[in-house]
Amino acid sequence: MSYFPTWRPATGPVVMPDERLPLAASFTMGIQHLLAMSGSTIVAPILMGFDPNVAVFFSGIGTLLFFVITGGRVPSYLGSSFAFIAVVLAVLGQEGATIGHALGGIVACGVLYALIGLVVMLIGSGWVERLMPPVVTGTIGVAIGLNLAPVAVQQLNAFGNPTLAHLTIALLTVLCMALISCHGPQASRRISVLLALVLGYLLVLVLGNGLGIVAGIDFSKVAGAPWFGLPHFQRPEFHWSAITLIAPVAIILVAENLGHIKALGAITGQSMDRYIGRGFFADGLATVVAGSGGGTGVTTYAENIGVMAMTRVYSTLVFVIAAFVAICLGLSPKFGAILQTIPAPVLAGLSVSVFGLIASAMVRIWVENKVDFADPRNLFTVGVALIFGAGDFTLKIGDFALGGIGTSTLAALILYQVLGFGRKAA
Repeated sequence: MSYFPTWRPATGPVVMPDERLPLAASFTMGIQHLLAMSGSTIVAPILMGFDPNVAVFFSGIGTLLFFVITGGRVPSYLGSSFAFIAVVLAVLGQEGATIGHALGGIVACGVLYALIGLVVMLIGSGWVERLMPPVVTGTIGVAIGLNLAPVAVQQLNAFGNPTLAHLTIALLTVLCMALISCHGPQASRRISVLLALVLGYLLVLVLGNGLGIVAGIDFSKVAGAPWFGLPHFQRPEFHWSAITLIAPVAIILVAENLGHIKALGAITGQSMDRYIGRGFFADGLATVVAGSGGGTGVTTYAENIGVMAMTRVYSTLVFVIAAFVAICLGLSPKFGAILQTIPAPVLAGLSVSVFGLIASAMVRIWVENKVDFADPRNLFTVGVALIFGAGDFTLKIGDFALGGIGTSTLAALILYQVLGFGRKAA
């Protein structure tokens, strides 16, 4: 069997990963996948204080890396991971910390993730599922969402200077996203973040630029930005304080990608378990590359699985097209300047929605895997880890500091294994 598929022309209503559509149809599907993840990939870097142009550029580069390393056999798009938001903001909150410090932590996380991928390629993925069962991965994910709650509230309160207009626009943005997610057509639900962003943006244009009730949007930087140019790349700086905070996110990325590949196998009817190790390694390497140039850590996206399930088009060539379009957008400073005009109240509303969804989406892991909360082992694992994460418990030993996400991760991993001693014998 060759490394890459031959991509034979599709003949039926279901387009498998090793099949291809005509060029025009493939381009349309690529744009649809790009739109499905655009809200997340644009919002996540902005909330972290990163340049969205760079993040979009590296999402395209990362997707191409994933495509090559998995032999073009796993349909996936890599975009900015929300799992990094809490730890990046924690790093940037440290005295003297810069984006470079956070980038160093992201690179370290990517290296750890890639190493896990290499181990899985050598000995299989069974040990990953034993070390990180659903109760553990769900707990770590919920802790990350709860750890972000103070950040969302700060933005909602306009950092201590709330106004009725700011709060109204933020809450209408939240409501818009919720209504679209609950009652919108299936296609629009996949881009609810993007549509909520657009509605909030239009509200500020009307109330601010039109009526003068709130501060309007300043388009001067958009007018002065060129159409084409290189993104503003940045170099990582490596500091243990940042590395220990950010590197544990690799655990969440492993859980996300594992679930992604297993879900793809389920909806395509073709088991992709043999690509789990390659998928981890590819995602880790893409995160290293992104962090080395100023981008955010990346992960596979559930939104794209939703689009595939809806259209029944799984061709991996579609994601190559989406990746090249993303790279082109990343090479447009004008596109980046437009993203930078997103108003503060709109970002506040998106923060409330997105940060809350991080926690609630991870609760789904418990529900779907029927985690037994009558079992004291699960109760104590979840309870202790959530307190550490939500309370941002920081463990300090000399100059070494492990923040709330790190202590929560360690607590979940260690406590679950320790409480399992002797259970089989009993």
